[in-house]
Amino acid sequence: MRILIVGAGATGGYFGARLLEAGKDVTFLVRPRRAEQLAARGLVVKSPHGDIAVAAPTILSEDISTPWDVVILSCKAYDLDGAIASVAPAIGPQTAILPLLNGMRHLDVLEERFGSGHVLGGFCAIASTLDADGVIHHLNDLHMLVFGERDGHASDRVNELAGIFAEISADTRASDVIIQEMWEKWVFLSTLAASTCLMRAAVGDIVVAGGVDTVMSLLAETQSVAEAAGHGARPKVLENARTQLTMAGSPMSASMLRDLEKGGPIEADHVIGDLLRRGQAAGLGIPLLKLAYLHLKAYEARRQRETVRRA
Repeated sequence: MRILIVGAGATGGYFGARLLEAGKDVTFLVRPRRAEQLAARGLVVKSPHGDIAVAAPTILSEDISTPWDVVILSCKAYDLDGAIASVAPAIGPQTAILPLLNGMRHLDVLEERFGSGHVLGGFCAIASTLDADGVIHHLNDLHMLVFGERDGHASDRVNELAGIFAEISADTRASDVIIQEMWEKWVFLSTLAASTCLMRAAVGDIVVAGGVDTVMSLLAETQSVAEAAGHGARPKVLENARTQLTMAGSPMSASMLRDLEKGGPIEADHVIGDLLRRGQAAGLGIPLLKLAYLHLKAYEARRQRETVRRA
């Protein structure tokens, strides 16, 4: 099975490196600068689960001449349109697209562009970052990847993917309730992003400041949106979310906060905005989500103004 990974950043690069480490047929679709970097230094990962340094096959969009069996999308939501344009030549009649983006809106975008039969459900959980030298730093023990057919049936392509992923040094599995699990991740992630970005602090600092009630109110709002869509987080998942979001001393924060603090682009519309729109369409009162979204959009407006001023 030929696998094309769009990008070789902190997420796609990490799981791609694990696949290469296991001897799988992987190519990275990258921009020229990243291609040059990988050609010169290889793909380097620093991880608690073992460091990796491997040669990384790359290709540019204009050089694609045949379709791939599987395309893994691991880009940020704000890069989705560009990623779709770049990867389009690689999508053949039998190509499976495995997106690892947060939220749900990208499924509609991909389905509209390529058709529902191409698009799998999927998500990952990993804390990793890409440094200025192109080295991927895996920040903790978590490296999970979950995937499946959106209607839950056990297809040949999912079974084949499961066999491939079973051989890599990461926690991977096929799911027959992938849409439910994607919603559950969204409930947790949107609560984490909204709370840590609003308060510009990690979970443990919010606890010390007396913000647990506010975080739990945010969790209740995100859960209410999921319930209105028929995919509320299941009791054990919800309890685990409560535990993680109120853990004293926890250094956990959303990657969106790290992006915001660096002055970079953020996934405001995809992670918080889309959830807010769905909740409002369902007639829900979700004032904290609205406040979090306003906060993020104000940051984006300021960032845009400052970018124009520097230009």
